Amino acid sequence: MIEWIKENHALVNVAISIATLFVWVLYAQLLYFGFRRQRTPRVLINRGRKKDFDALCIISNMSQEAIYVEYILATLETSRGKVIMDVTDFEQEREEEREDEDGNRQTVSGIPQDLREKTRQGPLLSGEFMHIGAFNDVISRLSREAGIPMRGNLPEGDIELESLTIEIIAMYGPEPRPISVDRSFYINSEPVGGELIPSSWKTRHGISFLRRRWLSKRVDDMNQTNFSMSSTIRWDDD
Repeated sequence: MIEWIKENHALVNVAISIATLFVWVLYAQLLYFGFRRQRTPRVLINRGRKKDFDALCIISNMSQEAIYVEYILATLETSRGKVIMDVTDFEQEREEEREDEDGNRQTVSGIPQDLREKTRQGPLLSGEFMHIGAFNDVISRLSREAGIPMRGNLPEGDIELESLTIEIIAMYGPEPRPISVDRSFYINSEPVGGELIPSSWKTRHGISFLRRRWLSKRVDDMNQTNFSMSSTIRWDDD
């Protein structure tokens, strides 16, 4: 064996070099995947408590770092168009302030409790979750703002509700550009109850470079125009 190695030492050296290179490539891959896991945001949008219109819309931050929620947009697709609305802030502000025994405002994660009751904008730590209310409340809010008359879970007339999309625009960790996550739910309206069916089993993440660049321009436009709602609902048959 030793004689063979001496006679073929050049071939042995090549084999050792290839094996060493393979180990270093494997090690570099493990380091890259670990780095990518830490820098890649993962936010989930799901139903909670129930699966009908009364289900809570739950947002969970499963990323390695905190995210800062800037906008929560809801898009209601109908048979006559769609309406997009900023639902980051609550519909009605509560005037009552919760105070502790010393007369100071209570806080959650360092944020005043009364601020938590007025807006959903703010940081969401790793492993934390929040809800934006029931899907039925979101649908009712969009329908009311768009002028769609509702009777229970059903719109009046021949207009039909098709889907509801929840989109979150947020900042993640040290990243300079925003990210987005969204998930759509098909609407099966019924006089009593109704059903929300996810269009996909997972939440879609917009984290590519081009997507983040487009989001930066979008957020700038929303800030400059003080965006709150846009609608393309058609009320005629044209």
